[in-house]
This record gives sequence, C-alpha cells and structure tokens, in this order.
Amino acid sequence: MKVILLKDVKKQGKKDDIIEVSDGYAENFLIKNGLAVAATKRSKEVLDKSLLDRHLEEETLVSNLNEIKKKLDGKTITFKVKTGAGDKVFGIISTKQISDELKKKGFDIDKKLINITHNLDTLGFHDVTIKLHKRVEFKIRVELKK
Repeated sequence: MKVILLKDVKKQGKKDDIIEVSDGYAENFLIKNGLAVAATKRSKEVLDKSLLDRHLEEETLVSNLNEIKKKLDGKTITFKVKTGAGDKVFGIISTKQISDELKKKGFDIDKKLINITHNLDTLGFHDVTIKLHKRVEFKIRVELKK
C-alpha cells in the first residue's frame, strides 16, 4: 500500500514522502496514529498544493531577508568599551550586545543568528557573520574603541 507520510517516521522516511509499506503496517500503525494517509489521487493533489505553498512562502521569506542583508551587509557597529593597561578591553562583546545594538537601529535579529568566530576583546575592527537563513548570510563589522 502506498502512503504519504505526514510526519518523519524512523527508518521509513521523511514528512511528505510517498512510500510503499505493507497494508497492515499502513492501516494499523501509520494511518491509525496520524503519521500517514493513504496515497490517493486527491491526497497527492493536496500534497502538491501544500509543497507549492511552502515553496512560495520560503521564497517570500528569503526575499525579505535579502532586503535586510542589503541594508546591513558591510555596515559597522561601534561599541565604546573600557580598557585597562595596554588597551586591554574589560570583558568581551557578546552576541546579545550586538543583537541589542541592531535592535536600536531597527533590525530585530536574534542573537542565535549571530556567529562570532573569536572573542571580541581587543580594540579595532572585527568581522562577525550573521546567518538569517540557510541561503542568506552576510558579514558586519564590529568596532571596539575607547
């Protein structure tokens, strides 16, 4: 029996896959537990429409995120920091501080999307990567000054 998976099923397939399983397994486990539906002409049409809608939503999202990328790509964010002997910075600049500074500028970017490859604990410029989506990634510069 062919079924369309509604959720990921271990060792069977991912969501939206059409798989062939035995009739008993399909009816007594997959369909009964809401993990799949029988693969009929109508259910395939619904699946195709759902996949198309999700694709269009993702394209719209990527388009919106690219607009944010255009506005921020290559920009510099400046932080005034306290320093000690030899211009050593007290503490470090975190992703939360960068996120808060971007919010002040009107960009609501979660701190989890900001990737710092090294500690921002010296004066000067540092490159920081922001990954808004698997297809939208860019760099901003963070400047630390007295």
